[in-house]
Amino acid sequence: MSANSQSSSWEPYKKELKGNWKMQSSSNVSATAKEISTPEFSSAGWYKAQVPGTVLGALVSDGVFKDIFFNRNLSEIPDSLFNVPWWFRTTFRLNKKSANQVVRLRFNGINYKADVWINGRQIASSDSIAGGFRQFVLDVSNYVHDGENALAVEITRPYPGDLTLGFVDWNPEPPDRNMGMWRNVELLVSGPVSVDLPFVQSKVDTASLKHAELTISSVLNNHSDQTVVGTLKGAIGNEIHFSQKITLKPHESKLIVFDPEKYAQLKMNNPRLWWVHTWGKPNLYHLSLQFEEKKGESDFANVRFGIRQINDYFTADGHRGYKLNGRKILIKGGGWTDPMLMNVTPEYTKAEIDYAVHMNLNTIRMEGFWGNSQYIFNLCDEKGILIMAGLSCQWEWNAYLGTPKMDKYNAFFTPEQNDVAVGSFEDQVKWLRNHPSIFVWLYGSDKWPRPDLEKRYLATLKEYDTTRPSLSSAGGVVSAITGPSGVKMRGPYDYVPPVYWYIDSTHGGAYGFNTETGPGPQVPVIESLKKMIPADSLWPISTSWLFHSARGHFYNMTFYNRAIKERLGDPVNLADYSRKAQYLNYDGMRAMYEAFEANRFKTTGIIQWMYNASWPKLWWQLFDYYLQPTGAFYGAQKANEPLHIFYNYKNNSIGVLSNELKGVSGLTAEIQVLNFDLKPVVKKNIPVAEIPVQGTENIFKIPDDLQLSKTYFVDLKLFSKAHQLISSNFYVLSTQADILDEPKSTPFVTPETQFGDLTMLQTLPDVALQVSRSVKEEGGNTTATIRIKNPSRHLAFMIYLDLKKKKTDASVLPVFWNDNFITLLPGEERVINGYVHTKDLDGEQPEITISGWNIK
Repeated sequence: MSANSQSSSWEPYKKELKGNWKMQSSSNVSATAKEISTPEFSSAGWYKAQVPGTVLGALVSDGVFKDIFFNRNLSEIPDSLFNVPWWFRTTFRLNKKSANQVVRLRFNGINYKADVWINGRQIASSDSIAGGFRQFVLDVSNYVHDGENALAVEITRPYPGDLTLGFVDWNPEPPDRNMGMWRNVELLVSGPVSVDLPFVQSKVDTASLKHAELTISSVLNNHSDQTVVGTLKGAIGNEIHFSQKITLKPHESKLIVFDPEKYAQLKMNNPRLWWVHTWGKPNLYHLSLQFEEKKGESDFANVRFGIRQINDYFTADGHRGYKLNGRKILIKGGGWTDPMLMNVTPEYTKAEIDYAVHMNLNTIRMEGFWGNSQYIFNLCDEKGILIMAGLSCQWEWNAYLGTPKMDKYNAFFTPEQNDVAVGSFEDQVKWLRNHPSIFVWLYGSDKWPRPDLEKRYLATLKEYDTTRPSLSSAGGVVSAITGPSGVKMRGPYDYVPPVYWYIDSTHGGAYGFNTETGPGPQVPVIESLKKMIPADSLWPISTSWLFHSARGHFYNMTFYNRAIKERLGDPVNLADYSRKAQYLNYDGMRAMYEAFEANRFKTTGIIQWMYNASWPKLWWQLFDYYLQPTGAFYGAQKANEPLHIFYNYKNNSIGVLSNELKGVSGLTAEIQVLNFDLKPVVKKNIPVAEIPVQGTENIFKIPDDLQLSKTYFVDLKLFSKAHQLISSNFYVLSTQADILDEPKSTPFVTPETQFGDLTMLQTLPDVALQVSRSVKEEGGNTTATIRIKNPSRHLAFMIYLDLKKKKTDASVLPVFWNDNFITLLPGEERVINGYVHTKDLDGEQPEITISGWNIK
């Protein structure tokens, strides 16, 4: 019932059906569908199911399969278990059901087909309930009664050619192909008129940011045989109220619109705008709608929304960019995936989005409409993270869709498949369109739809959402209907050296909008490796490692491991490999983001492929499945600082950049170029008069004629007017250049004919640090302050801090350090702060551990 409703004979309410679901394979059930769907049926011996969730996810939770992500255990689960339908069953109570009361069930995600039964009667069949991204609202008013009701859903897995959710080449497909009810089921109870599809559209005066107009709409559905007269009332907080008298014919569906030209109260002065977290506060408003007729409130809808304006534009070079509230924004983010078993929890999702905020990223890209509920979208609304939402390339390649052929558009051809595709897109748009975090709809991914299909997608957007831009593809295609996409997908996906991002001008380098790219694998730390790979297979690298690699072209570690060997030296054991891998992760990720920032707005967007992990893996992740950050995480965090000093690999210069919506002045840069023996070759203090809004200033060109050791260092620091340290950055460079083999470039990787030589790092002497630690519990968090000093005459390189449970020696995750993998010169001292959620200590005492490349 709505918060503002009067006493009503209808007593409308909305309820998620969860907590008491059971499931069983149809091969183990002798009862009929009619019997299973009666309240009297006993589900004794059935498995406990999670809804939302999948069959395999429930079997794992029930202990049928254990440690499925360890070694090759996943491959030992028989597919045949899922080749028959599985039953999902629950019961729910209705109290005081009255005449003309409407009871509906909303299924937000069934994978893939389903027969639906309630109280011994079939209400829908798999002929109509099909599609992993379809959503279905079923009127069950004539099938339910007061007291206990039983709902049974017989689900069939997706088969080749079915337009389902999937993981492409990121990881293996789960054996059940995510069969189940992967999104929630809702019980909707109302009077004869329901309030559906509420929508808030905002238009901002982007010149002044002082005025905004809202257009509010909703569909009213009269489910009765009678004409209904009533009033649709709306309120935004306690400040804005509006209403409209409505007459609905029997079974009429009517779109009701509140236009600001007719309802002046929807013209707002000094609106609290929604911003990304790096620019301001992601302000949100609350809309409530109620339809009232003579017996009281028939139904209600509540919507949380943000007031913001999203537009796209094209640069002079033909690259598409985006504006938030009239300000150009460099999109910086990563590719999102849900866990393989679709068993994500709110706590896990919150940690992942908190990490994005912590790294100063502003976007996640969903290739596929992820999220087992609207929770992640709500979270991004609250946290100020943008979302690129759209369809997956799973449907565009026959190897992943399981069809015999494909063309330049996709791998599905039949009218039935087209209908599922369009229906899926339409359902997701209607379901998600009120989220201010979503800034673009993608109705293509690697490819783009055939013209007839694209017209249908565009018709969907014209009808249901014109408030944000759309893209025909995440690749650099030219549609016959909408023209050039203006974005690119030219790789790389495998290892490339830092200089690549600055000098490449034809593939994935720092120009335009690269919708998915990255420097290849991001191998996790040893603690995580031990959770996925048997002890006897950890070293040397074995086939067990490969099983946890990506798939297809990426079922190997060839380029990455060669870079470790050539740049840093052949690893002699697992610990040596790990320290070199984390350096490679950090160095590569930092350079990629820095290059795109340095070239803003010749660059308009960069999406690291990928952001997170659907299972324990070695490829494409800023943090791993266990929420353990990799070196790439801290490289990204460093590069995306609000104010940042950096080394430009292309022109051998030093720059300072701002990621903020304000200019800054009065800074000082401290620059040192050091030979490997740490003797300074260049030492400069340079005033930085002014950095414009989102601007970059090149402040110093390192001379080309310096006498340098083969491996040398660049140490950078940026200070405020009060001489407070704002940004620090440390680079390891070589007089032996990385040389790209451009003629052999592919969409996956650009090889090298020569590698920068950093092998002298192997000779760094061990260093004993001076460390003081302070830990306290405050407001649900355990915070740590660590003061670290390098008292030696040597470099303390890649110092790594970890907060562990003292008894079990397990890392506490998620963890939020303001810096990590830091490097200290002789005599240098730094204070590092971090925190974990106290509950994640599981009652143990915290312990700070410090290690590093050459730390005793």
